[in-house]
Amino acid sequence: MDRWVNKVAVVTGASSGIGAGIAKDLVRAGMIVVGLARKVKKVEELKDDLPEKVRDNLHAVKCDVMKEEEIIQTFEWIGENVGGVDVLVNNAGFLDTSVRLIDENNSAAIYNTINTNIMGLILCTREAFKTMKKGSFVGHVININSVAGHIVPQTVDPYTLNVYPASKFAVTALTEMFRQEFYKESSKVKITSISPGVVQTEMVPVDSENVPVYPYLHIQDVCEAVRYTLATPPNLNIQEIIMKPLGANY
Repeated sequence: MDRWVNKVAVVTGASSGIGAGIAKDLVRAGMIVVGLARKVKKVEELKDDLPEKVRDNLHAVKCDVMKEEEIIQTFEWIGENVGGVDVLVNNAGFLDTSVRLIDENNSAAIYNTINTNIMGLILCTREAFKTMKKGSFVGHVININSVAGHIVPQTVDPYTLNVYPASKFAVTALTEMFRQEFYKESSKVKITSISPGVVQTEMVPVDSENVPVYPYLHIQDVCEAVRYTLATPPNLNIQEIIMKPLGANY
């Protein structure tokens, strides 16, 4: 991680869960982190969990990754104020487990999933790569994917994953497509897809006693995977990491 000290990392969906954990972890590792979220106040509050001497290295910026204009303006702000992007963590994700594909009036939930999980990732990567091209053409894009991007797991009623697995299968394909395009640009930008199984966040289904119904990973497990892939030598690109909790039946 030493070569990333004082470099700029952008983390989408940084207000809670995995995104918040990654943002704080990268600040502690010596990076300047721009945390993007719709609820920007929650990103500001993450500073309370950081050592005082590095709190100013976390910048909270309001950005809805479903809105292209906001994404473009945000990455322009990053270029003008913190010097561009060295690392992008596409973490923002959407899942509504109450809406089935066959339900009426499900369009809003379906569009929100597709626009966040696919379009947001594409647009943020496009804008980040633009700033990487202006620099040394060295960087790293990390997509927080899911095991649902490789298999379609069975769900426990009444929960449904609806279009979520399809959106994550798209992330798997997009990671490879971006890798090919980066290569054809003669860049040294890496790209990695990290696919966790169930992670203990507010989205995990729980039983009547508030206990998760699946074996689960911890947020810190995903943070360690991010740091691992960033710490790899310049000649090595880890394209895919699949993580499952011990005892998972999927």
